[in-house]
Amino acid sequence: MVLPKDLSRFSALEKIIACLRGPDGCPWDKEQTHASLRESFLQECYEVLETLDEGDAHKLCEEVGDLLLHIVLQARIAEESGEFKMSDVIKSINEKLVHRHPHVFGEQKVKDVGEIIHNWETLKREEKGADESIIASVPKSMPALSYSQEIQHRVAQAGFDWENDVGVIEKLAEEVEELTQADTPESKNEEFGDLLFTLVNIARRQDVDLEVALREANRKFSKRFQFMEEICRQRGVNFSRLSFDEQNQLWEEAKRSTSQS
Repeated sequence: MVLPKDLSRFSALEKIIACLRGPDGCPWDKEQTHASLRESFLQECYEVLETLDEGDAHKLCEEVGDLLLHIVLQARIAEESGEFKMSDVIKSINEKLVHRHPHVFGEQKVKDVGEIIHNWETLKREEKGADESIIASVPKSMPALSYSQEIQHRVAQAGFDWENDVGVIEKLAEEVEELTQADTPESKNEEFGDLLFTLVNIARRQDVDLEVALREANRKFSKRFQFMEEICRQRGVNFSRLSFDEQNQLWEEAKRSTSQS
């Protein structure tokens, strides 16, 4: 294959992937199927999210490119098997965007973002059909916290929600009490799930993205713990042999140091 002269064009990517899947292409690329790409596609999505957290625009450009590769490769596999083409993918999303933005591409008037979101969900339900559950289209393979937040958001849009935060906080206290009273592995698992579900509800009502919040908490904890490990190495101390109080003193030192960096 003669490489396209302008590698900045989308068509160049399509041609390169078609070549990789062709008779003289790459053995690995030729073996791929929709299913075989699933795990690596999910990994690429997580890498994009991590780069967004880091705020590195150069790295984000690279990771979005990796994600785009997967999308074009999936479309190529589908075209080879007669399922659909990339042009069908593009046409479908363009039609959806136009249909769900009547305030931009039509005559509809809206007063704020809240009304835009409400109209979006209404149009989305119309597209899916009146007989389908409003939570049926939420992918069950999503991370559990994200799935929980999304289904709670959708039912709240339909009016199934607490009137205020007081009721949710009271529900949280109730779930904590039930967890402390659980006396079997099965009941503890169930009650802890209910507790998490209620925390998700509180996060949703406070406009907190749970995945982002938990990733940030994980990042902060990892940074502080690695600082503690480094201090122990510098001082010739075995961390695991420190008392709990000594470890906590190191933790406080790590908090002070990492909060300034």
